[in-house]
Amino acid sequence: MTDRPFRFGVRFGASLSSSGSVSWLQDQARKAEEFGYDVIMLPDHLGTPSPFPTLAALAAVTTRPRLGTFVLNAAFYNPALLARDVSTTDLLIEGRLELGLGAGWAQEEFDEAGLLFPTAGQRIVHLERTILELRRRFAAGDASRRQQSAPPILVGGSGDRLLAAAAVHADIISLASVPVTERPVTTDTVEQALADRTEYIRAAAGRPIQELELGLTLGAVYVNGHGKLDLTLPRMAAPDLSDDELLALPGVLHGSPGEVAETLQRYREKYHLTHFVVPATSMTGFAKVFSRIR
Repeated sequence: MTDRPFRFGVRFGASLSSSGSVSWLQDQARKAEEFGYDVIMLPDHLGTPSPFPTLAALAAVTTRPRLGTFVLNAAFYNPALLARDVSTTDLLIEGRLELGLGAGWAQEEFDEAGLLFPTAGQRIVHLERTILELRRRFAAGDASRRQQSAPPILVGGSGDRLLAAAAVHADIISLASVPVTERPVTTDTVEQALADRTEYIRAAAGRPIQELELGLTLGAVYVNGHGKLDLTLPRMAAPDLSDDELLALPGVLHGSPGEVAETLQRYREKYHLTHFVVPATSMTGFAKVFSRIR
């Protein structure tokens, strides 16, 4: 069993672009802090506000949570210029930045931006180079940095090569999905898939697994009495699964606060998963779990 404490993040997605109001988003950030979330996270997609200035706006109305990107499309960024933006943002929000990075996957966004869409391998290589350059500049005391420590780097994704790179270079890994190859999908096959995935990360890390913070990107959460269970995101990731099979996936949590808490405790004890990121639509219900496991 790991001694690492739980940490819970809330991510804003489509609602961020549809709200049309910075004050609305600031109100949501205040609520997330009141609920006890550890990290407030913003996406990086064309059509949503630029994450770095928006994080600065959220820092103005919060004091405790870390503020993060979930996740930056590293393929869109020059590493040296990104290092400047990261350092400046971390300075503006008083060292609370948690930098989430991904390799990029939506070809339509590259097309819209007028950029070539690299192969998956090329995008992962660029992600690795980006992390190395960020760490080099932070260690060298980049002129725009004034904080004592560099922001922790989270990598989100699911593919083998991406996770192998993250195991070597990241501080935090958020599993976007866990492939379950055995059918039918049941609690037993899901638990085996989780064990296989975390073992793969441990083998690739080349360092003590305790140095890594492991977690799940939760695609759907329903805590009894709060909102409704929306399987849209899990279904997009696994369109061939039935609803019952989707409900068995590790990124889909449902039940009473006590039942969800028991699931999270089992994930920590068996698979060292302690970092969980919930969609903003489930923010209120999921907060009911906190008091049971902290």
